[in-house]
Amino acid sequence: MAHHVLFLPGAGGAASFWHPLGALLPTSWRKTYLSWPGLGHEPHEPALRGLDDAVAHAARMLEGPSVVVAQSMGGVVAVRLALAHPDRISHLVLTATSGGIDVASAGAADWRMSYRAEYPNAAEWILTERTDLSAELHRLTLPTLLLWGDADPISPVGVGRQLERLLPRARLRVLAGGDHMFARDRAGEIAPWIEEHLLT
Repeated sequence: MAHHVLFLPGAGGAASFWHPLGALLPTSWRKTYLSWPGLGHEPHEPALRGLDDAVAHAARMLEGPSVVVAQSMGGVVAVRLALAHPDRISHLVLTATSGGIDVASAGAADWRMSYRAEYPNAAEWILTERTDLSAELHRLTLPTLLLWGDADPISPVGVGRQLERLLPRARLRVLAGGDHMFARDRAGEIAPWIEEHLLT
């Protein structure tokens, strides 16, 4: 089956984060790689001023039933997309994300200071955004694959376990030794998991 896959990066903003994985997935799948204007080193776009705008930006890229693959902050956008457009998304793949729940309670390290040091020109909203979708996650009945690394201080495996409990059709898979960037740096190990997930 030929899928349309929409890839959402994290707060680094660059569409290229997902290129290594996309190259390993079947060539028959249509792939759309989104960037986040104003985040990371991406050029600023006045129309993108917060998470609501990011969700709208991503929604424009959905094609009928799409598969949404999302990293970190992109996972919050993906969850909001699925809540708003359940008929336009067939599967979710969430990697190393908060998914819209409180990660501090799971022992997550705060990433904001190091992010500001690495990306001094990034839009301010990314540092102040707080989203709590925990009360709504039970509404997401689409198949969801949760991919975590067990060496990620930003989104520890405990966050993935919590999301697995809250999402009705979620499955958690953990990559041994995976840090926050495993979806890019170890794409070859997770590509088969994603292909298997899309058979469900």
